[in-house]
Amino acid sequence: MDFQIGDIVTRISHNDDMLFKIIDIKNDVYYLKGINVRLYADSDKDDLNKWNEEDIEHDREFLKKVKPEKLDRNDYFYLPGKILHIDGDKDYLERCLQYYNDANIWAAGVLEKECNIASRIQELLKEYNPDIIVITGHDAYYKKRGSEDDLSSYKNSAYFAEAIKQARKYEKSHEKLIIIAGGCQSNYEELIKSGANFASSPKRVNIHALDPAIVASKMSLSNINEDIDLKSILDNTKYGSSGMGGIITRGTMHIGYPR
Repeated sequence: MDFQIGDIVTRISHNDDMLFKIIDIKNDVYYLKGINVRLYADSDKDDLNKWNEEDIEHDREFLKKVKPEKLDRNDYFYLPGKILHIDGDKDYLERCLQYYNDANIWAAGVLEKECNIASRIQELLKEYNPDIIVITGHDAYYKKRGSEDDLSSYKNSAYFAEAIKQARKYEKSHEKLIIIAGGCQSNYEELIKSGANFASSPKRVNIHALDPAIVASKMSLSNINEDIDLKSILDNTKYGSSGMGGIITRGTMHIGYPR
């Protein structure tokens, strides 16, 4: 079977468990990017199966579960928290922005390489003045580099940690600025220590492309006068507390009366 850049494929050796897009082909090596999971991989041609476009939403049951709920338009009016989403991947950023739009949440998206986020984050916070900031993209833990505690063992965790620290210099309060950070297999403990409210990945697993947006949306639509249900929010993500963790804080949505 012939494969081309842009084809949707799975890997036979991994029991066809994830959908990938072919993003490059060099010297008979096929370079892949996850459709639903923030993951890069490579493969030989013989290990690939082709999928049709209509099968792309491989995890449609999960997507149905996390579909944003519409607010009950009774006598009250609602002002959800504003979101600034900075992502190192264009496809995932667009997908997350669509998710916010479906939930009627105001959100701005900025595409930026993970290594450049820290240098730009304060100017972006000044420009957009969000209640919630998402700092995400790609990451990976490389066991050969060292232990899970060592930031140098990760592809981008050090960049995420520095971006969080810069954001906290701008706003110290975890209540006034909610930070959601990390990608696949990120150093969860270091991101939390750096000042994130939520981060990936406690068990160093891959996370779904929408997981940061799911958490951000839940925080945007949670009452500013009430503490969040932390476990419930994490349970809405693809891999639960294995993929995302965080601290109990208050929501960001103001509720008014009358409409």
